[in-house]
Amino acid sequence: MAKDPVRVLVTGAAGQIGYALVPMIARGVMLGPDQPVILHLLDIAPAAEALNGVKMELVDAAFPLLKGVVATTDVVEACTGVSIAVMVGGFPRKEGMERKDVMTKNVSIYKSQASALEKHAAANCKVLVVANPANTNALILKEYAPSIPEKNITCLTRLDHNRALGQISERLNVEVSDVKNVIIWGNHSSSQYPDVNHATVKVSSVEKPVRELVADDAWLNTEFITTVQQRGAAIIKARKLSSALSAASSACDHIRDWVLGTPEGTWVSMGVYSDGSYNVPAGLIYSFPVTTRNGEWEIVQGLSIDEFSRKKLDLTAEELSEEKALAYSCLS
Repeated sequence: MAKDPVRVLVTGAAGQIGYALVPMIARGVMLGPDQPVILHLLDIAPAAEALNGVKMELVDAAFPLLKGVVATTDVVEACTGVSIAVMVGGFPRKEGMERKDVMTKNVSIYKSQASALEKHAAANCKVLVVANPANTNALILKEYAPSIPEKNITCLTRLDHNRALGQISERLNVEVSDVKNVIIWGNHSSSQYPDVNHATVKVSSVEKPVRELVADDAWLNTEFITTVQQRGAAIIKARKLSSALSAASSACDHIRDWVLGTPEGTWVSMGVYSDGSYNVPAGLIYSFPVTTRNGEWEIVQGLSIDEFSRKKLDLTAEELSEEKALAYSCLS
């Protein structure tokens, strides 16, 4: 029996990431090859014409799973009835702007969108914040949508997770699908901690530790970490544009695993509301290793944290606490 369509909201849908993301959703990359979707596309009024162009292209692509497109600049219309919300739209930091100026702009954006989601989205709507500062934007959204369960508000660190998988795959010349259980701890920023201490690679059907196979702690503790941390900047330098394709693909991975579940024995990284696990301050949106089942995520518990890692976890938590204080100073 055919499934009912799921309504998926993409904000900032006329932008680079949105343009890469919507065809992936329409093709079934996010929710599976048998799940019909209705796309809700939101952008600001100056982008209305470009947004309509995106809608035209979606119609022209004749995606079998795409059962409708709502393209609008009205936040209430965009949020009505959606079960999944991918928040790509945000105010980017521009040259000469102070961090507080950017935060004030994003508080304004996320306040109105949070209110519309809370009042008009489907019950149990799952929210993924992509726009930077992603962790803190997600926290702002949570503050202004108190009736949305905190477990339903997440931010994207799967891009960093996938970047870490890619670096290990390249270093060892193995299939990326054979690498698993890297972890991104903390903020989706250059303070994040890409951790391979529990990661493995499948070699001849046997899973072996990444550290053992790489056999170069100096590289894993320095260059590997900074490459993942600064990959976004490297792509901007190379493309003269920010990473859109990989961000869109990672957003699909994040939602797909959240909705459909992670494979047995495998975890992924998600920015989620901290409950104090691993001595991370409660009340931050912080990236943890998680497993997912039946549409619910759970932080992987009991992983050993060495002294080097502890310092990295604390450093990125400090940055997030500072961002939180800055954001709260902008709340009204």
